Amino acid sequence: MRTPFLSLFMTSPFEGLQEHAELVKACAHLFEKAMAQHVTGRGEAFEDLRRQTDRLESQADAVKRRVRGHIPKGTLMPVDKFQLFRYLREQDQVLDSVEEALNWLSYRIDPGIPEQLGDDFLELANAVVELIEALSQLVDGARRYFKSFSNQQRDQVKKMIHDLHHLEHGADKIEDRIKRKALNLKTDPVTIFHMVRLAETIGAIADHAENAGDMMRAMLAR
Repeated sequence: MRTPFLSLFMTSPFEGLQEHAELVKACAHLFEKAMAQHVTGRGEAFEDLRRQTDRLESQADAVKRRVRGHIPKGTLMPVDKFQLFRYLREQDQVLDSVEEALNWLSYRIDPGIPEQLGDDFLELANAVVELIEALSQLVDGARRYFKSFSNQQRDQVKKMIHDLHHLEHGADKIEDRIKRKALNLKTDPVTIFHMVRLAETIGAIADHAENAGDMMRAMLAR
């Protein structure tokens, strides 16, 4: 049985990853509310939700810096330090893409999302939030595995990674549907461009979540 080297840490680096993942998840739920508010005009003001997301993103950046700066050189770890950092980078880019999507949407509040695309964008927002929630569960599962090195826990984490890929594929299909509809709208070119780019930016949230899952798989394989 492998020695649980994380017991040598006063605090596991995976605790920081989990804290960062929870902030990413909190931002995802604000994103979902902001999209719903933008489409339906109900609930908290879009700009208030966007500012709340910005504040949480700053907190997540502080956690990211702490994780990167608190692993002393030469410390024994059950994973490659650079794989850990690449994982953190992808998880952080999930949050960056959430922020970018809200910023891009804010550049053209009026006329906003055309009625024909409203439900599709809400579906895409729900899909990426589901992905981010799954990512948070993945970090928690990995944290448990690297404490115990239980084969059963490892299998659970691998299943979570498989499920993450399945969810990302579903989000991709919604993104493609939106772009196809947008490019066939009888409206001005600026609106079409704005909607296609918005779909791609939201889709990037799912892509980075899937990439994070791939990096976790690499850490498990060590």
